[in-house]
Amino acid sequence: MTLVTRPRRFGKTLLLNTVDRFLSNQYQNQSQWFEGLEVWNDPALRKVQGTLPVIFLSFADVKERNYQDAVRKLAELLFRLYGRYRFLLESDVLSEEEKAEYRKVLPDMEQARISGALNILSEYLYRYYHKKVIILLDEYDTPMQEAYVNGYWKEITQLFRSLFNSALKTNPYMDRALMTGITRVSRESMFSDLNNLKVISTSTDRYTTAFGFTEAEVFSAMDTYGYRDKEGVRRWYDGFVFGSSRSIYNPWSIINYLQEGKLKPYWSNTSGNALASKLIREGNRALKTEFETILKGETIHSRIDEQVVFGEIQGKASSVWSLLLASGYLKALHVKGDDYELALTNYEVAQMFEKLVQRWFDAVEDDYNDFVNALLRDDIEEMNHYMNRVALATFSSFDSGTHPSDAEPERFYHGFVLGLLVELKDRYLLTSNRESGFGRYDVMLEPRNPNVDDAYILEFKVNDPKEEPDLQDTVKAAHAQITEKKYAQSLVERGIPEERIHVYGFAFRGKEVLIG
Repeated sequence: MTLVTRPRRFGKTLLLNTVDRFLSNQYQNQSQWFEGLEVWNDPALRKVQGTLPVIFLSFADVKERNYQDAVRKLAELLFRLYGRYRFLLESDVLSEEEKAEYRKVLPDMEQARISGALNILSEYLYRYYHKKVIILLDEYDTPMQEAYVNGYWKEITQLFRSLFNSALKTNPYMDRALMTGITRVSRESMFSDLNNLKVISTSTDRYTTAFGFTEAEVFSAMDTYGYRDKEGVRRWYDGFVFGSSRSIYNPWSIINYLQEGKLKPYWSNTSGNALASKLIREGNRALKTEFETILKGETIHSRIDEQVVFGEIQGKASSVWSLLLASGYLKALHVKGDDYELALTNYEVAQMFEKLVQRWFDAVEDDYNDFVNALLRDDIEEMNHYMNRVALATFSSFDSGTHPSDAEPERFYHGFVLGLLVELKDRYLLTSNRESGFGRYDVMLEPRNPNVDDAYILEFKVNDPKEEPDLQDTVKAAHAQITEKKYAQSLVERGIPEERIHVYGFAFRGKEVLIG
């Protein structure tokens, strides 16, 4: 059994379709598809073409919002799969009881029948053809990612573990299996019973140029189409690293660019960003700080584990970066042991993340822009008015929490900071949770042109009723902290006068906000 992992839109389905067309006896006498290709130069492979029973099943469309609908979708896929082989019902290889069981594979069949469906079909095909089957499973982890985003991960894991165990381990009628996916889900979650699984991941030095285009291929195609902006194409679509091949281009984007002749996001506009959005939006303060660093075009260091443990992702930044690396959103610049230096893959991905952050604030876009303008005008009254409306409107996405010990307020307001980053990045260098003076400030906006714009320091504090009777006391505590810790020191050292450094304390109690 072999699992090949690559980012989405990198030709995984095309690979399995090609293998299916080459091996399956449903396509015998179709050698014209392969004549003239390298595979046809091997006499042993030519003898195999169109001679084997193949089961090909894609999970790419199992993207349901709840477990019940996911089970129903999976049942529909298996029902259609069984429909391709209904000729078995006309043969004598099945008993009458088995034919009756075959007919019970329905779109509303129970989970127990789903778990054993591939195993049973393998046996029937083996009896009919007297050859062991090839099993091809495409996008095996799509249901897992959707289940994690929508909150039914544990349920779907149990079902798929049973399905894979039956189809791939306790299946004497299977010759070989080939699976594709974006991530390598951990053995503990999905493959604990599969001892002979061989994984070809993005770090493996096999098939490194079989997915995606090399630079030579891209530039040759551009010459054919008469396009000359090779530096622009390299900036937008290069950057994927597979094994020792460090300059792989996104095939989906290149194909679309060759058709339209315009440098713009193609791959990042396809579906599949929900998991990345959830992980970053709901991540802790440290993760958001690192995400800000990446958005600014800088690098971070993290331990990387290619086996994704979905149950641990939310609590571990390294797991988030591991998944984003496998998904193609990040690239490894340098690797030393399990320490990776990571950066955004290319300009197209950077554009995707900027739009991702902006969409978090779509529901309050007008209010949000008004808040930014009020901040820059030093209009405290308007800042309070709009900030409270923003907090109420975005509460469901970020959860502001009520207790000072909770992590949720930090997540909410760091999400807000990311919005500021997108809005003001051309005018300000925005940093958060960095050292200055004798501590770490929450947010600092340093003007890129100090002759035009002032500087700002924002300190967030959740109201602690034991220490601060009301929000005004919390605002005072925030200001006291800024003064005592000398957060403005780094701005003063850069030549910005103290009178042009605006300091704001943000006090929070649940969805109630006070700025002073």
